[in-house]
Amino acid sequence: MKTDLTDTTASKINKALVLGRRAIGTPAVGMVLTLVIVTDEENAYDALKAASDAAHEHPSRTLVVIKRVSRSPRDRTRSRLDAEVRLGADAGTGETIVLRLYGDVVDHAQSVVLPLLLPDAPVVVWWPVNAPLDPAKDPLGALAQRRVTDTYACEEPIRELAARADAYAPGDTDLSWTRITPWRSMLAAALDQVDCEVQAVEVEGEELNPSCELLAMWLADRLAVPVKRSASEGPGLTAVRMETDGGPVVLDRADGSLANLSIHGQPARAVALKRRETAELIAEELRRLDPDDTYASALRYGVDRLNTPDTPDTSDAPDAPAKGGADERGGAAAAPVGTAAKAPAKDAAQEEAPVRKAAAK
Repeated sequence: MKTDLTDTTASKINKALVLGRRAIGTPAVGMVLTLVIVTDEENAYDALKAASDAAHEHPSRTLVVIKRVSRSPRDRTRSRLDAEVRLGADAGTGETIVLRLYGDVVDHAQSVVLPLLLPDAPVVVWWPVNAPLDPAKDPLGALAQRRVTDTYACEEPIRELAARADAYAPGDTDLSWTRITPWRSMLAAALDQVDCEVQAVEVEGEELNPSCELLAMWLADRLAVPVKRSASEGPGLTAVRMETDGGPVVLDRADGSLANLSIHGQPARAVALKRRETAELIAEELRRLDPDDTYASALRYGVDRLNTPDTPDTSDAPDAPAKGGADERGGAAAAPVGTAAKAPAKDAAQEEAPVRKAAAK
């Protein structure tokens, strides 16, 4: 069931929701959160489709906020709110409300969204494109427990990563980080199979790909060893090579689907490591609503620390300081990026974090 409302208010939208539920006999129960998608008209369809697919795992009320900026000076000063209320088969699992904001109301989207949030339910805000530099201080982001961005959709993703580090607040996350979850799991599992000490790492992938940078930052942060970034034609991440005192450990994915895991002294094996759709990424992020400390630690390590010629600072590392090494763009880890704070202390029980194994126990 779909109801179109022109020049409406939040109160009328809530009434349309109640009437729609009565018409199709659907109670207002079973929804676990409110997902707010802030996007433009061009990307609204793809974002809504991804959210609808993710709603099969996380039934939610989805609010799509589309800010329409008119080119006409007359229309620019006239505030208007149009809404599209979808229930039942038209909304999949849960409820969907598409909000189109015009005029001055564009600058006050939070006043429209606030009355439509599910009571006593978590709020997640997702910017598929054009995320604010400081999501936590954005009026809509301030309403949420989790704020999801995607640096891969930015024109300058590496600079965007630096901005994310400077503005990080608990609850922030990025789909570029979510994309490397299978890689982190596979690398952690590979190191669990051998008794060795990692000495150096090389991460290979597309140039200026934020997921490649985040994986390199995570490995450098957790292992306290030099990490080299190599460019390839992709797609995305293509390989991670770890030099250990027990021989090389290599995870190579050349086709974006099937990877080859090679551990010294063991037969090579094929592992599934396909590139995931946006719906899968959003579904993963909706599974946890607490702050991601592992992401915060990797993000605050900083892209510049991978590329600054100096001696790595491993004073807070659990092992002895790693030997200095230079990456292909000029040096080993050094100063933090911008004015970002030092990464929080790392808990040995943090998720999927590979730990350097001592050669002698």
